[in-house]
Amino acid sequence: MAALSSNLLLVAFFLYLGATICFAVSVTGKKWRNKEGEMKGNRWGLFGFIFSIAAFLSAMGYFFTRWSVSGHAPVSNMFEYMTFLGIAMGFGFIIIHSIYRTNVLGLFTMPVVMLIIAYASMFPSEVAPLIPALQSYWLKIHVTTTALGQGILSIGFAAGLIYLIRTIDFTKSNKQTRALEFIMYSLLSLVGFIIIVSTFSALNYEATFNYFNENAVEAQVTYHLPAIIGPHEGVLLTENVMAPFFQAPAIIRSDDLNTVVWSLLTGLLLYFLLRLVLRKRIGAAIQPILKNVSPQSVDEVSYRAIAIGFPIFTLGGLIFAMIWAQIAWTRFWGWDPKEVWALITFLFYAAYLHLRLSKGWHSEKSAWLCVIGFAIIMFNLVFVNLVIAGLHSYA
Repeated sequence: MAALSSNLLLVAFFLYLGATICFAVSVTGKKWRNKEGEMKGNRWGLFGFIFSIAAFLSAMGYFFTRWSVSGHAPVSNMFEYMTFLGIAMGFGFIIIHSIYRTNVLGLFTMPVVMLIIAYASMFPSEVAPLIPALQSYWLKIHVTTTALGQGILSIGFAAGLIYLIRTIDFTKSNKQTRALEFIMYSLLSLVGFIIIVSTFSALNYEATFNYFNENAVEAQVTYHLPAIIGPHEGVLLTENVMAPFFQAPAIIRSDDLNTVVWSLLTGLLLYFLLRLVLRKRIGAAIQPILKNVSPQSVDEVSYRAIAIGFPIFTLGGLIFAMIWAQIAWTRFWGWDPKEVWALITFLFYAAYLHLRLSKGWHSEKSAWLCVIGFAIIMFNLVFVNLVIAGLHSYA
């Protein structure tokens, strides 16, 4: 069953790739005339939607078969949670596409889903028993609802990014174009993470350190990437490997911070290589594909995705989380880093809805907020989850 689960996820990944290709052809391909002579979009968008549904069903097959093997909802570690987030984003796309039939949204959403699943695959994927802190039925209630909300909110990011690339004038160098290029660089850093981890994993790279953790207890940690940043007061035990240039503070999980640094550096290299090949900003290279996209339409899609995803995230990320915290730790709130960033995410999207509905923040302002909101979600999932030690560090 474990092999079946992995195979179903692999099938889902390639079905998402098929959906990406179909939506790309749909957006860039020729249109056709119906019997009345009216111009219509080509049928590739329908094929892309079918592929996305098939991918989601295959991914859910992975989810339930892994659940049957492990005996618990597979959302208990980084591999499982990030994989489910990708599945949730794919589900959110199906909902929004069913309403708006926007093929260009599929062209941007499906690659992000693939990127999230590929990112998840870099973490240990072995089925393991739950640690005591997670042995509760609230695991499936709190975590799955949170991931579903974040997945649907992520559709707002995709639509907001489409709006910005479609409308920004890339012939000018200003804060807008630089900020949008930084977003492209951030996405490439996720690709960089996949590349660098896969490369050194294939080389079986390891470097072991002795160090003292935040409780001043001696411990060992093994790096799987060369140590740019070493552990606090760490002593390198492995011979003939690179010694670290810096030491992390005791409260920081140094091996994960080192991985983040490598991802950012690899992303920077990928970005400059792309700029060298394209001879223009990445956003400017994508913009011609979106010339027939209605900015008003994608603006409405981004708002609708957040209007759907926000209450779901609130329910899972705050209300269910506080109930479980009371059961597990006898307090509703404890200012753990994950709790703080869940609250920041809630407040940010609440502010987005207030500004849009009460202050008239539509179009470009709204699109930037959608992008910033996704950045907050990813910062919480990547940096807070991996680097900052806290009660949720088991993830």
